Amino acid sequence: MAAARTVPCPTCGGDSLYSPANRWRPFCSERCKQIDLGAWSAEEFRMPAEAPPQDAQYGDPRQIN
Repeated sequence: MAAARTVPCPTCGGDSLYSPANRWRPFCSERCKQIDLGAWSAEEFRMPAEAPPQDAQYGDPRQIN
């Protein structure tokens, strides 16, 4: 069996035990897990994307014609 390792918590950056003993892994606590879930539900995590040019054949899909 491999030894448990410590990783940085994605929310607070503190030490987090990455093993089955930590029920909130990869987070250090339930609080950090809930903060991350709230950020996802509020759509705070986004992938950068280029908007199509205004003069594209079909225009900007965000605008209703």
